Amino acid sequence: MAALQDILYRVNIRSVHGNMGAVVKDLQIDSGKVSKGSCFIAIKGNVHNGHAYIDAAVQKGATVIVAEQLPATKKEMVTYVQVENSAAAAGYMANNFFDSPSYKMKVTGVTGTNGKTTIATLLFKLFSGLGYHCGLLSTVQNQIGENIVPATHTTPDAISTNALMKQMLEEGCTHVFMECSSHAIHQHRITGLHFSGALFSNITHDHLDYHKTFDEYIRVKKSFFDNLPADAFAISNADDKRGAVMLQNTAAKKYFYSLRTMADFKGKIIDNSITGLQLNINDQEVHFRLIGEFNAYNLLAVYGAAMCLGEEKYRVLQVLSNLTGAEGRFEYIISPNEKIIGIIDYAHTPDALLNVLATVKKLKQGNEKIITVVGCGGDRDKTKRPVMAEVACNHSDKVVFTSDNPRSEDADAIIQDMEKGLQPSAKRKYISITDRKEAIKTAVALADGEDIVLIAGKGHEKYQEIKGVKYPFDDKQVLKEMLELLEK
Repeated sequence: MAALQDILYRVNIRSVHGNMGAVVKDLQIDSGKVSKGSCFIAIKGNVHNGHAYIDAAVQKGATVIVAEQLPATKKEMVTYVQVENSAAAAGYMANNFFDSPSYKMKVTGVTGTNGKTTIATLLFKLFSGLGYHCGLLSTVQNQIGENIVPATHTTPDAISTNALMKQMLEEGCTHVFMECSSHAIHQHRITGLHFSGALFSNITHDHLDYHKTFDEYIRVKKSFFDNLPADAFAISNADDKRGAVMLQNTAAKKYFYSLRTMADFKGKIIDNSITGLQLNINDQEVHFRLIGEFNAYNLLAVYGAAMCLGEEKYRVLQVLSNLTGAEGRFEYIISPNEKIIGIIDYAHTPDALLNVLATVKKLKQGNEKIITVVGCGGDRDKTKRPVMAEVACNHSDKVVFTSDNPRSEDADAIIQDMEKGLQPSAKRKYISITDRKEAIKTAVALADGEDIVLIAGKGHEKYQEIKGVKYPFDDKQVLKEMLELLEK
């Protein structure tokens, strides 16, 4: 419990009607979870507008209402606070209500289009390996030490995040590593948190269904760095053409990592094969278990963050060299009979798919075929569908277009969007099979000894979302089943 006046610190208030000394039992942004003594914060979302549920929240016992527009009729014994921005208010209020847990740990945020999950997960594994008790907030899972807390969003809402951080603090965490998606930044889900440092991986066209323009997407990502405190560190990818732009207005101390130019954290690929990466990092040669140029960048970002967090170079590289990446990120299996390499990857943007296929090409020893299974998600940026298809066809020997998470859209219509604009030469390379299980089976059937089968798009996900229902589906499990069934 906390006094209302205490949890409104840093909130941009327009007006107050009622008792500022009211005691708040809990904070809620879902009117369905309100109970006697709750503070209900009415947020305008993409689907629902919390302002429409103010009366329902009061009827359920809310004693404080925080909103951008207050109702014309106000109930006695209820305090109404009008604010500039309800979502931002929720961030600051949650931080205050849970006694500022992010200020009492070293919190590092990771943003960018690709690599966020791998970087955050590697940092969590690295610092756990260095002997620290750590917290992780990622797309795959949230974790407190060994305890796994299932994740529902890349970044939870502000109240859930602060509650989770409070729990992390109480359980002895000293370091927290979290993905910070563009949605979370724009929706103020991380507003009010204190970051010791932040990393930028890269930026390519994604989420334009939400941000509308690429410039707006960049602006949102950049705002994360713009708002860092002066005592934080900011690390960016010097090889990304917008890497420098991300940090141009930050008050934090700037660092860069690179494979191609001089940088604070400089890497060079010596060898890249199915057995892993041999890298030279700041004049130290190390072998890593991860594969691919994109993972070389991820490793450099992690190494840089560890240096900025005060760790010892050789110990960091020693622990890092033994780590595996995040689930569903370039995971591979080799079939027992025909030695077919099956790769599962979350690549769901054109750039991520291109990176994965470029890595796969480098794994080829001779004339092995690359067979790619790929789809596109429904209710998401439609402009990337033909681009994804083009990338798959240009860099694979055979392609099977299939459904991903069609959500509310028709899976066949999504595949038709992918097929639009393909060159005649590409049309000879692909077939379309809407049923994802059948698509994976077909890809395996097409594969001969030592060929490479890439299943892209879903990675760690254990479901397929169709018309509002999540059906169990695990790419890795299905791939194993098909390799066994077809005796590959």
